Amino acid sequence: MTLTSNGDLSIREARQMVLAAQGFGGTHDGTDAARLRSVISNVGVLQIDSVNVLVRSQELPLFARLGQHDRNVLSAAVDRGTMFEYWVHEASLVPTELQPFLRWRMARPHPWLGNFYSRNKSLVERLYRRVRDEGPLKAADVSTRVGKKGTWWDWDEAKSALEYLFYAGRVTTRSRDRDFARVYDLTERVIPERILEMATPSEFEARRELLRRAATHLGVASFVDLADYHRQKPRDARAALDSLVEDRELIEVSVEGWDVPAFVPKRTRIGKRVSVCALLSPFDSLVWNRDRNERLFNFHYRIEIYTPKPKRKYGYYVLPVLYGDTLVGRLDAKADRVNGTLRIEAAYVEPGVTAKKIVGRVGAEVRRMARWLSLDRVEVQTRGNFARTLASVAVSPRSRTSRRTNSGR
Repeated sequence: MTLTSNGDLSIREARQMVLAAQGFGGTHDGTDAARLRSVISNVGVLQIDSVNVLVRSQELPLFARLGQHDRNVLSAAVDRGTMFEYWVHEASLVPTELQPFLRWRMARPHPWLGNFYSRNKSLVERLYRRVRDEGPLKAADVSTRVGKKGTWWDWDEAKSALEYLFYAGRVTTRSRDRDFARVYDLTERVIPERILEMATPSEFEARRELLRRAATHLGVASFVDLADYHRQKPRDARAALDSLVEDRELIEVSVEGWDVPAFVPKRTRIGKRVSVCALLSPFDSLVWNRDRNERLFNFHYRIEIYTPKPKRKYGYYVLPVLYGDTLVGRLDAKADRVNGTLRIEAAYVEPGVTAKKIVGRVGAEVRRMARWLSLDRVEVQTRGNFARTLASVAVSPRSRTSRRTNSGR
């Protein structure tokens, strides 16, 4: 059925449309590069995060949709000039074709550094010339710091200058080093010339395009959902939304249980049911909007990375578990690379979920993740109402032997 007017969607229909839009249950064929392009056409944005207790967060959305794939596929895409890094939904990797629609943001003052340029123009331009003349560099190569670094955002003047240039679009990320620090290079040496030569849209047209793309990636979304996807402030994007609705690019609908209007792209169809099992990054575009999770999946989720350990409810790096069209549980996962083990520190199912019904596919997905991460074993600890059931199917035989031996000492 095609939605052409203000229609009503059941919550089940909305979920199916969202999962299809986000690339779940679809066919991603071809080389790893082609499969990456297919996923990016669905999600548009891969949020980056530095935490590496399991794997870098930008890799997990690909695993959730593709399963096994070459883990170098993203860095290869940057090398080819098909993706680049910028502040989109936080720090993100996006297709280079999006760059013209972000130039209005690049032309604005840096949101955190304020009038840094006016106070440090000489330093900023000197570092720009150094990148231009000597090639890619890291902030550590030009650090002005005296003493030990404090918090993550404790930037010295050199790092601040490079970040200013990065936000302004004059430099971009050539790569990331082993410590995940940006390696900066001139934008024109990273992003293809054909992209940089494209006309710059007005801010209004750029905002329209970002909302239109967000609607395609989300499938069904409130206005706040659409604005949040590329981190637009709703008050600044309202006129662009109204024009898309007026032009029938977006269709307003109602969703069962939602107290706000929803929007879908024109000619949207309610497709077949998507049946999938996936382990999701905390920063996956399907679940990064916490309010949307509750409206769409009745799933309350908060990241506890920065919560003191005694106050954590579920764990440090918790992966929501997607089963069918429902978020059924969560796994606190850790890669013990020294011992070649994928550790499930805790495992939970949501109220009303039958653990035995889902454990086969979830266990298979855990084992598949271990193989993808080149880890030899899976171990499941005892914390959580799903831990014992999951351990019965996911734990590697070698781990079971080790556990019995240790318990007999």
